[in-house]
Formats: sequence, structure tokens, C-alpha cells
Amino acid sequence: MIECVPSTPAHIGTLATRMREIDAAECAIAGMSPRETLRMGLANSETVWTVKINGRPEAMFGVVNASMLEGRGRIWLLMTEDGARQHRAIVRLGGIYTAALARHYRILENYVHAKNDKAIRWLSRLGFHVGPVDVIAGQPMRFFVRMS
Repeated sequence: MIECVPSTPAHIGTLATRMREIDAAECAIAGMSPRETLRMGLANSETVWTVKINGRPEAMFGVVNASMLEGRGRIWLLMTEDGARQHRAIVRLGGIYTAALARHYRILENYVHAKNDKAIRWLSRLGFHVGPVDVIAGQPMRFFVRMS
């Protein structure tokens, strides 16, 4: 069973210890561990959800208010390998929640690791434009954006 629930600090530990390698690499680019990144995401995001599969947290995603004046939100998603294996459900949930966020933010944006092929495919399916490679902290990253 797959469900999406409001995130709590209790979800962080299991997600951090089982995070996909590519997602952990994205955390490291920001100079943080998976645990620190999830804590910061939970603390700083306007809205944060956890995807549970059979009762176990497998993904956390949310949006940080980047600019109220511009209606710009920084959307993010971090997950485990078990969560990634449920790609169809994640895309479906992503579509529902991205549409809801687009009602509050005119612009949704962030960076994704250029080697994160699954995330890039998901972003494209969700209507995001994924740009060319930029180098951030010595790593290949791609800016993505969706405008309503």
C-alpha cells in the first residue's frame, strides 16, 4: 500500500540511512548529510510530505518558499531505492502534488544531479523543463523549472 502523509521528524532517520546514492550525492553537493538535508527540508519547507510504502517512509518531498513576490518555490524530493522502484506511483503522486503546488507557486524550480536519470525523466513527465549541465561544487547539475 502506498500513501502520502504529512512529514514528521520521525520519518527522517529511516530515509536518511537508506537514501539512494544519487540523492545522497545531491545532499553532499549542498554540504550536508542526508539526515541534515531532510531536517533542513522539513524545517524550511512550506509543505512537506512523506511517501510511505507498506507503512515505511520511502520518500520525502516538499517546497521551500524562494520568493513570495515572484511566486517562486524550490521543490525537492529525496528517496530510497525501494521508493524509486515504485516509479509509476511516485510519478502519479508527483503529478497530483505538483499540480497542487502550482496553484500556490507560479514558478517551481531547483537543481538535479545530471546523472540522476530517473529524476530527470520524472521531472520531464511532470512538465518541468530540464536545462543544460552546470557545474556546482564540482558536480554536474541541471536546473529545472516549471512555470504556471
